[in-house]
Amino acid sequence: MSFLKGTKIYSIVTGTCPVCQNESMYKESNPYKLSKVFEMYERCSHCNTKYKIEPSFFYGAMYVSYGVGIAFAVIAFLLGNLLLELNLLNTFFVIVGTLIVFFPVILRLSRNIWINLFMHYGKKKNLS
Repeated sequence: MSFLKGTKIYSIVTGTCPVCQNESMYKESNPYKLSKVFEMYERCSHCNTKYKIEPSFFYGAMYVSYGVGIAFAVIAFLLGNLLLELNLLNTFFVIVGTLIVFFPVILRLSRNIWINLFMHYGKKKNLS
């Protein structure tokens, strides 16, 4: 993945600081530790970027999570219905199972996408 460093995709996939990409934004790297899935550092220890630009900043990530969830559901549908040739009821169960299993990943990806819409690599602004 290091060949993508400096791009938004790198920061979104790895969950690193969107400005310097040298440190994870999350206190716990494993999103499946559900009690800690939302725990983030206040600031990047490398470039001092403040992650929560304003109170309730990450509420906007809920809108992004809808789109990310739809993408996961479409992929599950394609795998279940077209590749495995399951009937519609079983495909529905595949979609629901996929969304449940990948829920923590969808949450993290949504937050990563949301913050990367507002911050850019190497363009540090004073967001105190």
